[in-house]
Amino acid sequence: MEGILDFGTDLDIGLFDRVVNTMFLGGPEQAQANMILEQFRQHPDAWKRVDAILERSQVLQAKYLALQILENLIKTMWKALPQGERGGIQNFVVAFIVKNSSTDEALEKNRLVLAKLNMVLVQILKHEWPHNWPTFIPEIVNSSKTNLALCENTMNILKLLSEEIFDFSEEQMTSKKTQNLKNTMLGECAEIFQLCHVVLEKAQKPSLIIATLETLLRFLSWMNLGYIFDTNLINILQSRFLGVPAFRNVTLKCFTEIAGLQLGAEYQEKFVLMYNHVIATIPSVLPPETNIAKAWETSSDAEQQFIQNLSLFLTTFLGRHLKSLEFAAGQHGPTKEYLLLGHRYLLRISEVEDREVFKICLEYWTTLIAGLFDELQAMPHSVDMPLLNLGAVSGINRTSFAPNLPLRKNIYAEMLSRLRVIMIEQMVKPEEVIVVENDEGEVVRETLKESDTIVLYKSMREVLVYLTHLDVEDMERIMSEKLAKQASPSYSSIDGSEWSWTNLNKLCWSIGSISGAMSEDVEKKFLVTVIKELLGLTEMKRGKDNKAIVASNIMYIVGQYPRFLKAHWKFLKTVVNKLFEFMHELHEGVQEMACDTFIKIAQKCKRHFVIQQQHEVVPYIEEILATMDQITSDLPPPQMHTFYEAVGYMISAQPSKPQQERLINKFMESANAAWDAKMSQARVKPEILHEPDTVKLLSHIIKTNVAACTSIGGPFYVQIGRNFMDLLGLYTAASGIIAELVVTQGLIATKTPKARSLRTIKKEILRLMETYIGLSEEKDLQIVMQNIIPPLLEAVLGDYARSVEPAKDAFVLTVMASIINKLGDLMDDKIPAVLGAVFECTVNMISKNFEDNPEHRIGFFTLMHAITQSCFKAVVQMPAPQFRVFYDSVIWGIKHTIPDISELGLSIISTMVTQFGAVDPALANQFYQTYFVSLLQDILFVLVNPFHKFGFRLQCMILRDMFNAIETDRIKVPIFDPTQIPTPVATNKAFLQDYATDLLLKSFAHLQRVQVQTFVAGLFVTSRDFEVFLPHVRDFLVTLKEFAGADNSDLYSEEREAEAALKKKMEMEKALSIPGMIKPSERQVFLCRRIARRRTYLWL
Repeated sequence: MEGILDFGTDLDIGLFDRVVNTMFLGGPEQAQANMILEQFRQHPDAWKRVDAILERSQVLQAKYLALQILENLIKTMWKALPQGERGGIQNFVVAFIVKNSSTDEALEKNRLVLAKLNMVLVQILKHEWPHNWPTFIPEIVNSSKTNLALCENTMNILKLLSEEIFDFSEEQMTSKKTQNLKNTMLGECAEIFQLCHVVLEKAQKPSLIIATLETLLRFLSWMNLGYIFDTNLINILQSRFLGVPAFRNVTLKCFTEIAGLQLGAEYQEKFVLMYNHVIATIPSVLPPETNIAKAWETSSDAEQQFIQNLSLFLTTFLGRHLKSLEFAAGQHGPTKEYLLLGHRYLLRISEVEDREVFKICLEYWTTLIAGLFDELQAMPHSVDMPLLNLGAVSGINRTSFAPNLPLRKNIYAEMLSRLRVIMIEQMVKPEEVIVVENDEGEVVRETLKESDTIVLYKSMREVLVYLTHLDVEDMERIMSEKLAKQASPSYSSIDGSEWSWTNLNKLCWSIGSISGAMSEDVEKKFLVTVIKELLGLTEMKRGKDNKAIVASNIMYIVGQYPRFLKAHWKFLKTVVNKLFEFMHELHEGVQEMACDTFIKIAQKCKRHFVIQQQHEVVPYIEEILATMDQITSDLPPPQMHTFYEAVGYMISAQPSKPQQERLINKFMESANAAWDAKMSQARVKPEILHEPDTVKLLSHIIKTNVAACTSIGGPFYVQIGRNFMDLLGLYTAASGIIAELVVTQGLIATKTPKARSLRTIKKEILRLMETYIGLSEEKDLQIVMQNIIPPLLEAVLGDYARSVEPAKDAFVLTVMASIINKLGDLMDDKIPAVLGAVFECTVNMISKNFEDNPEHRIGFFTLMHAITQSCFKAVVQMPAPQFRVFYDSVIWGIKHTIPDISELGLSIISTMVTQFGAVDPALANQFYQTYFVSLLQDILFVLVNPFHKFGFRLQCMILRDMFNAIETDRIKVPIFDPTQIPTPVATNKAFLQDYATDLLLKSFAHLQRVQVQTFVAGLFVTSRDFEVFLPHVRDFLVTLKEFAGADNSDLYSEEREAEAALKKKMEMEKALSIPGMIKPSERQVFLCRRIARRRTYLWL
């Protein structure tokens, strides 16, 4: 096999074929064959064997491998090849394509090889066309006019060329080169279109027609509009191909592409005409009365694809041109019928049990209904609208008068009613529901949340909220009727089709999703009816599974209506008592959902539990605390912790500090009793800490404290102070036991169940401290510094330093980082102690390679970032040798191949550069004089490294700050050693220009000096504006051979993230203005954020 690696002789093609077959067909020598072929692929002269392999090999995979080698050469080394070799490769590729596509037989036989050959040719074109090969388009078009087989392959080449230039160019070529190719393609479009037009008008060969339609499909988005609307192209597509099964899918895609064009008003009449022609043809293919959902189940792949393509055409056209179509419908009767027919098709398609098809339809329904809602909101106040009161009433509820007004929604009234039913029947599970039916029909607890389902639920919820606003009475009627059919024995006994877990779930999920969209009065009446029906259903239905499903739906719905609960105390109390009942239900998932619903109610209605309600003897929190042991008696530990967090939210609402402390003491009474008992035993008999049951109980008690502290926050100090020294003593004792185990059993002891459970105790103690300190109020931070921090650091840092490596807990590093971020410069004088305990020993753990101890790596750099960000004074006060080690560790981090670690390192450097700009100039100058050049080397190293593209934005931020500091002359000392510079330079800028140029040329010898000099000069010029600096750097990177042909999407993350953030902000602002659009559990969070932003703005 090794004979193919001998590049001193001609390649033995037979041997090469056998090696390739061995790799692809398997066998004992497969691994060896794979290794040898990889060595062959990597050899710098491998491309010189491609012609022989293509001409003489009998194995398809061998030819494909050869073309991969050639394609990689063209992508990465083309400009470095001599002109003669480039011309030879170009001529060979063209000749080989012509040879293998000149007849129908050759075309069919070599179709797979030709597909790769065509791509190789396109890669050549991206380098050579148009400047070195200006006649390519005329040549390929003319050769196609006399040979149908060649014409078919020409279409494939043109399709690939269009995709490379217009679809994939952004991440593979500079913006200037991309624009040049686009302009050239537009200039050659006439000849290409003429060829396509002739084929579509006259050709009879199916494969040629399909290839031409697919090529046209790629051209439609950018070609001159005259070719589309001023020729008979649309008529040809509709009359010749739309009704033919073999062509209708790609034809419909072409119409969809045209429909997606955003053009001026002068084209709207032509768009309407096109829509009418297309929709008039569809009934002959798919009759309007067809039950599409049922037909889908027995359809072929091509037929299902047609239904999906039809949904794409309708949603695209109606989404872009609905107003024009509605206007034309008012002037022209048939157009109105076609408008409604298109929507009827979409309603039918929306019933299909296919998530991807449904999502296509859902996107349009959202657009349509949002537009109808906006029209209602924009109605003038002079119109008599007795039900319209957006200030006090949630829901527009204009049903009583809307039919008499010229509103667009009246055109679709019947359709919208059907859409409400479809949305309810297609509703997916909300995130809060965890009691589900599995594939075997069993009612179980959900173990894995599907992110796709959560996203889809949010979109469907949005549509249901809009549909409720458009006609609240119809929505209430539909939901009430469906619920009655679930609950009424008469319905279920008639046909048995209404009662089912699925139907009840979807209905209740829909009811919960429209919370806030009705007026309070309507909501009250509706919700009371719903809960009564469901409670009745609980009594009516027999069997644990049935009761669990009904219970989960009751809990979901009540959790979605906090406004109603706040306004109706008796109902709120009844609901909470019902949740307490469900907490004793042992069916899988019911207890967890009861606790989740309880915490949601506690968060939203917390104040109502700590005030004395009318007709009540005491605030309800007192009753809860008095019976808490009974309520929680059947709860497993995770649900117990949820319960404690929920009650903590209630206690946090108590405004009186003495009363709050009394409640906290009573709240933690049971936990403290168990804690005190174990602590007393441990003082007398320390060996009880070796007992698994004791360790498990202590861990549970500490987690309970964490849960309570999470919701109570700073006032929890009364509890923290009570047990603080015991907690630290337990932490130390647990560490001592682990150390004893290591002495007696070796390092493997750290992996034993006993050691792991003791480490859990230590981690939970740290989590409790982190939670309390993180939630402490500003006025309490000095108390924290005096009473908590010194003993905490002494216990935790000393233990970390003494522990063997496997016993060092990475959580210590992240907790220290959290504390430093919270306390800020109050921790300045503690930083030497922190670093002294964790720095060297952690570096020893993570510097051996790039893989071991990943949690320690993240924790270490998180801590370094916190120190740099919050205690920079401590950083600049480090002795020079210690700072050098600190700095070098961060530089090592930015070169890490794990994105999270590398980006943390970059963030630290970015923060450091920013912080040095705000300190004493003498300190800043000292830093730059020592580290500027080496930092430049390191940043450029990761910047041009393809494996570090994920950090592109941060790399550019640092580089921009460095060049800007030189450009604006903020650095007053030389950043270079004059004795080491062969050619004297007068300024830092002159040195940096030459040094950066030489540095890049050493790494990329194929670049021209003038090219690199221009790039470096641009770094200075653009450093004042990051939005200009970033694309300047990106364009340069795309030209480097190491980036050519690779996935460069990370280089464009800045624009995508900014665009996504702006879009999200606009959507959120609109959603906040629509009652019910934001879930009650999320609305307060968004409002608080908006208020905080406004306060910041006013302060500025």
